[in-house]
Amino acid sequence: MSQLVAPTRDGAGWRRDYLLLVVLAVVIGVTALVASVALDQPIADPEGSFLGPSWVRLPVLCGGAIILDLVPRALWQGRLRPRRTVAAVRERVRTHWTGARLKLVVLGISCFYVIYVSYRNLKSLLPLLRDVKYDRELRVLDRAMLLGEDPASLLHDLLGTDLSAHVLSAVYLAYIPLVAILVTVWLVWSNNIGYGWWFVTAQGIAWTLGTVSYYMLPTLGPGIMYPSLVSDLTTTGASDLMDSLVYARHGFLWADADYQGVAGFASLHTAIALLWALMVQYTVRSRAIRVVFWVNFGLTVVATLYFGWHYIGDDLGGIAIALVAFYLGAVATGHRFVPGRLAERSPTPEPADDPGTARDLEPARS
Repeated sequence: MSQLVAPTRDGAGWRRDYLLLVVLAVVIGVTALVASVALDQPIADPEGSFLGPSWVRLPVLCGGAIILDLVPRALWQGRLRPRRTVAAVRERVRTHWTGARLKLVVLGISCFYVIYVSYRNLKSLLPLLRDVKYDRELRVLDRAMLLGEDPASLLHDLLGTDLSAHVLSAVYLAYIPLVAILVTVWLVWSNNIGYGWWFVTAQGIAWTLGTVSYYMLPTLGPGIMYPSLVSDLTTTGASDLMDSLVYARHGFLWADADYQGVAGFASLHTAIALLWALMVQYTVRSRAIRVVFWVNFGLTVVATLYFGWHYIGDDLGGIAIALVAFYLGAVATGHRFVPGRLAERSPTPEPADDPGTARDLEPARS
């Protein structure tokens, strides 16, 4: 199996760690701004209603990540003794919050935020720019693969429509907060700074490719286009979310709402869940954690079909996006795949403020 090998780095190599991420943020950000101006639609801030405006949220997110790392650790190590607590903070800042780490956290969170908000806005503008839909074709493909059956109907018969619905709804909805949480985890607590750049760059690639896929093959999804497929399900958070998205879409198209969030192909739930599992497989040695993320990926795929969010083709598209983002993210941040070789440390000395960037690059194995 291919292993990861760290290449020799120089000054240009360190800049390359974040070059693609910055380029993606600029390109998709400008695209979203131009599209909004051309269509006379305001840039929507989907989370602004309860997290505050972006100019407040960005420094809060960056500062909050630093505080979340420093304060609990310092209080635990200092045992509430002021002198020991201050010493613990200083030690953590010296060993962990180096210039390279601060750059990773501030630049990584900022660029990811720009990419994600731009993705949400371009997704919202989709029905104004691409009125065609390919739901019929994708449903025909689903039924051809399943001998005339719909994936949702088969899963309802197999798993039931009550308890399974609640379990799968919890998995599906957990994805929403995990998007931001896991970016923060990899940027703040990854022992290898290179892993942080790899993770956030791969995320940026995936969300950007997901935006492109929406415009290539616009769909609403089977649960919205063919609501009878999911009408027998018990009410869950996932079904409530679908209803709210339908109402928001109606308000956006026929009233004065600023935002809608319906787009089917490809499945970003599938893409991001698989990307998480791949990153854990290659950067985390705990077998239990790896199993959890692979199970989460499997259940997420099932949930997308069970609730009628996506067609099988949407999930296949999401898998393709994850694989491309994972590989390009590795290459863009200085990692390369070489068949049959174990990971090795770069022979050149690492910069003093960026410890461990070329360490432990082989996939974790049980």
